[in-house]
Amino acid sequence: MTDAPERAPDGSIDWSRAAPDRPVARRATGLAAMLLLALMWGLSIPLTKLGLQSLPPLTLTALRFAVAIPLLMALALRRRRLPLRAGLRVAALGVLGVGVGQLAQTFGVAGTSASVGTIISAMIPLLVVLFAALRLKQPVSLRQQLGLLAAFCGIALVGFGDGDDAVAAQATTLAGVAWMLLSSVAIAFYYVWSVELTREFGTSAVAAWSTVAGFLVLAPLAAAEFAAAPVAFTAQGLAVVLYLGLIVTVAGLFLWLRILRNAPASVAASVQYLQPIFGVALAAAMFGDRLGLLFALGVGLVLGGLWLTVAAPRD
Repeated sequence: MTDAPERAPDGSIDWSRAAPDRPVARRATGLAAMLLLALMWGLSIPLTKLGLQSLPPLTLTALRFAVAIPLLMALALRRRRLPLRAGLRVAALGVLGVGVGQLAQTFGVAGTSASVGTIISAMIPLLVVLFAALRLKQPVSLRQQLGLLAAFCGIALVGFGDGDDAVAAQATTLAGVAWMLLSSVAIAFYYVWSVELTREFGTSAVAAWSTVAGFLVLAPLAAAEFAAAPVAFTAQGLAVVLYLGLIVTVAGLFLWLRILRNAPASVAASVQYLQPIFGVALAAAMFGDRLGLLFALGVGLVLGGLWLTVAAPRD
């Protein structure tokens, strides 16, 4: 076929070489996938808070990946096998993303309010763009930079406008902030590094074996936590584990890696600014947080930033 899009030097699809009627449809499909992922991942932080009401952090995180691994392995074994020469890099990827990033996020969610956690987690898209520019040599236009900045300011308004500041301060600890910062850096680099490895070794194999490596680091820690204090398994806690394991980890990871392989990081990351908005809205419904004028203004800034980043042509 002569109308198939080609890859640009940065790894994204070069739509200028595709047939005229295909780029619009493909961009619309890609944007829909990004919005779906923002919703799926946006629900993860308030649901993690819900899960922590009955399960301790290490146990919750380990169970999440224990649920995800069988499905990931089933998908990986049906497709491309991971060569031995890739083992060390993929294992390091898993330790970074799961053993550091996701575990740190669980501790951070437990030690911060919804507003503070939202603001810090909003650093992930910015860091993805930064790391992608450094490692993948992906350019970021001036209009896209302005869009990302506007979206980040919108997230700050969403966070500060979420609930009572006094209550938020009491719910936040210095350790919780530190855990969230560590998580943001680790997860952002994990995403960008994943793109490099999946291009070389395939999405299924890298996703599955990196998750296994991360889980092997978590398992002894979770076992020690489980042995130290009895854990009460509730229907609510198990439902959260299933959502985090199957929807956020398996479906979300595959969707995100495919998005990053087919779109510049600046575009993919911009849509992820909707993730905290979905999360804060759900937290308001679940925990009674108040959403006011600042929340509405923040949402407007995020949507404006998305338009600048996604709809604007590259400079």
